[in-house]
Amino acid sequence: MKRSKILMIGLSMLLLGNTLVFAENENAVGFELTTDFFGKYIWRGQNLSDDPVFQPGLNISYGNMSAGVWGNMDLSNINGNSGDFSEMDYSFDYSSNIPGIEVVGYSVGVIYYDFPGTKVKDSTEIYWGLSLDVPLSPSVTVYHDVDEAEGTYVSLALGHSFEKIIELGPEMPIGMEIGTSLGWGSGSYNKYYWGTDQSKMQDLVFSVSFPMEIVGFSVSPSLNYIMLVSDDIRATDAYGTASDFFFAGVSLSKSF
Repeated sequence: MKRSKILMIGLSMLLLGNTLVFAENENAVGFELTTDFFGKYIWRGQNLSDDPVFQPGLNISYGNMSAGVWGNMDLSNINGNSGDFSEMDYSFDYSSNIPGIEVVGYSVGVIYYDFPGTKVKDSTEIYWGLSLDVPLSPSVTVYHDVDEAEGTYVSLALGHSFEKIIELGPEMPIGMEIGTSLGWGSGSYNKYYWGTDQSKMQDLVFSVSFPMEIVGFSVSPSLNYIMLVSDDIRATDAYGTASDFFFAGVSLSKSF
């Protein structure tokens, strides 16, 4: 069994084993378990898997700090990793509000990317972000690769949530969340990932999801559209012949 599989199983056992221990002090330590299924795996416009994937994750929070592990498992044999984790990400984050300006939130953190069973080199990013608690929830997040790419990726995002658009009975309201983001890559970032040393607007993302609660779990089916913005990047796209992607997915999560 691969190291990544052992780690995911171990963390899941840790989650279940500590649920009762922290039940009386749940405001101090929190756990969130996520399990996502998507028709494709598109990361910053890169088509990393053109077939269905399973993406579980575990996040542990304490106050303003959180640490998480997330994995991508290919469910087909397109990349030679069917049933195996082709990516494992480990992250640490600190998020809060700017003192005296509660409408402005900030986050700083680090992400370590591991690619077991592939030829892709591991890499590390540090990031910082700002968000506004105003209509459309605008945010900007800057990621800087300090390892392999030694470049910068910037994401600008907007979103809006509707608490209820329809109700399937008195105990099951269905909401809607709409989001969009635009990504930009520096010359060194695009050189590493796309083969062009020009700084360019990179990917444009549109998504709509329909969150609901089912037997204590948060369930959120979604539709997603992602396109590459730059013609230069489209011309060098080594991740697939298509540069526009439309796919569906469903996310399940449980907080403890």
